[in-house]
Amino acid sequence: MLNRRHIRVKVMQTLYAFKGGESDDFSKDQKFLLFSIDNMYNLYLLMISLLLEVQKRAESDLVKKQNKYLATKEDKDPNRKFVNNEVLNLLQENYQLKNQLEVHNINNWQLDDEYVEVIFKAITSSELYEEYMKTRVSDFKEDKEFIVDVFKDIIAPNEKLYEYLEDKNLTWLDDLPTVNTTILKLLRKVKPSSAETHFTPKLYKDLDDKQFAIDLFKKTLLNRTAVNKEIEDKTQNWDSDRIANIDYVLLQMAISEIKHFTSIPVKVTINEYLEIAKEYSTPKSSVFINGILDKLVKEYEEAGKLNKIGRGLM
Repeated sequence: MLNRRHIRVKVMQTLYAFKGGESDDFSKDQKFLLFSIDNMYNLYLLMISLLLEVQKRAESDLVKKQNKYLATKEDKDPNRKFVNNEVLNLLQENYQLKNQLEVHNINNWQLDDEYVEVIFKAITSSELYEEYMKTRVSDFKEDKEFIVDVFKDIIAPNEKLYEYLEDKNLTWLDDLPTVNTTILKLLRKVKPSSAETHFTPKLYKDLDDKQFAIDLFKKTLLNRTAVNKEIEDKTQNWDSDRIANIDYVLLQMAISEIKHFTSIPVKVTINEYLEIAKEYSTPKSSVFINGILDKLVKEYEEAGKLNKIGRGLM
């Protein structure tokens, strides 16, 4: 689920909040970093479980109408196409997903069911739903396309849901695009015979990614004094007060990565931090950061200080 850029963003946020020095104990901050990354999986479970709760809400709506004192013919014999959606049924029957929801104690929608109602009404009042419900039967392909469109066009961009997530956990807003993209990929790839683990993806691609987060955090902190000196030497004509704090953090990380992560190509490192700067810092930050890194890399190359292993890593 996680990619390296998202890991870098998480490290950046933790370093930005860190107020100590190189000699201080930063074990608590490292734990916070890993907790912040792990909490992204809770967001994934929260968002995927919303589909389950909406299906339950649709079922209860049909039962309520059937039990009305003056139930109409349509109430007594409703169109069950939505509640019988094969993709939603796969989710409901997925033991691995149920287990993860219990393990991570994901019960938000039972406590905050008004947001399930918001999404349910948004779906049932949409043209997408109206078109889907014109018939009473469907195949797996149609069911899947409908759920993909519902998630993409109705759930993911819902402003009230966005505000709810912001209130619950501010860091989730940075995680949300990655989580939503992951869910859409899983929905698009699901098959009637998909494995139980299909909807319980790994948070890290492999153990190397988790270690990368820890190493990047620690190496950046442990080399801050030396790295700051290099940055200051290259920004003598800049007013330090005018350099955004986030730019300092990004430069510290980028320089540490260039110098200490021998298997990551220099171009990859620079491009990653430029993209992060465009999203999280000032409009001119990427140009500023690129200029500093370009000068430093040339100096490292001339001094033979770039220790990169493998072909094409320069």
